Amino acid sequence: MCRASEIGCHDDEDNGFKADPPYRVDQPLLDRSLTPSYTRAVKLGRREFSATVALGLHILARRASAQGSAKPPRVGYLGSRNPRSTKAFFDGLQEQGYVRGQNFLLEFRAPERPDKYEEFPGLAAQLVAAGVDVILAATPSAIEATTRATRTIPIVGVDLESDPVAKGWAASLAHPGGNFTGFVLDIPEMSGKQLQFLKEVKPDLSRVAVFGDPRVNELQWKATEAAARGAGLTIQALSVRDVGEVPGAIAEAARQRAGALVVLTSPLVFNNLGRITEAAVKHRIPAICPFAPAFADAGGLIAYGPDLPDLYRRAAGYVGRILKGAKAGDLPVQRLDKFQLVVNLKTARALHLTLPQSLVLRADHVID
Repeated sequence: MCRASEIGCHDDEDNGFKADPPYRVDQPLLDRSLTPSYTRAVKLGRREFSATVALGLHILARRASAQGSAKPPRVGYLGSRNPRSTKAFFDGLQEQGYVRGQNFLLEFRAPERPDKYEEFPGLAAQLVAAGVDVILAATPSAIEATTRATRTIPIVGVDLESDPVAKGWAASLAHPGGNFTGFVLDIPEMSGKQLQFLKEVKPDLSRVAVFGDPRVNELQWKATEAAARGAGLTIQALSVRDVGEVPGAIAEAARQRAGALVVLTSPLVFNNLGRITEAAVKHRIPAICPFAPAFADAGGLIAYGPDLPDLYRRAAGYVGRILKGAKAGDLPVQRLDKFQLVVNLKTARALHLTLPQSLVLRADHVID
């Protein structure tokens, strides 16, 4: 029987063929009665055969040498240090056939702290100097830095805060052109849904505090402000540039009698969810944030937003396609369309709130 590893091997019995009988040792290779001219022809054929074999071995050796010297692709990752997101990214690459350390190398760069936006240009320059073949830019600041650092290296962006066309990163969502593509959030629709959920929790809601980082949240702020006007709500801006400002900002919202808190997305927020939710519960302010499920897992009342691990898996899919020859400018920038609603009943009890059953039943996940 032949083994599966033997390429071109066939099992004679399985294929209905009878194997040739073994050659007898005493059987001469050539009949002694063969003519001299035929014998010379056989010798010539052997010389040609030897030359062919030698040439084939030479070609195989050159191919093996070329394959052995070929460098594995180098993937750049510029963002923040988040194990859940990076794991999802690696899982997505593996689905594309790329395994870290086996057939691709990773160049990871992150600022000392997620709110150290001024470090991104230098980190982007390092990735360009390292000769990476493609870059995953996982924050707005990372995208801004990498698009300025290179016009040739393909960039796949993950951005919940920006409009890539308004920023000049893409000519259009459908046909970005250039070296950028990625995944972005439909911010106006998201803002309206967040306020809707808060109104369901507190039907008499009239004042909402909006917590964000002014360095990256301008678009989200404007969208939330417009949605609040449409819902007849007054909003209070809480601008935070440093993690140390979090407790004071939320305490100010409580002093101003804000009935609820909308937390905008930013690297600073994502890496300090526990501090934000702790302060919100302390001052008995129901809060909502698009970081789902992370915000609710950290103690926030409601998380409604894109499935972040799925987002990074999809971004890895674009990276894999680019490594296989696709051009970033030919891949459309995609608006996120997979969202999840997570509610935390433990937090609701701590806030002395009873969530509407209709809201709980619509949740994709309930923490109790």
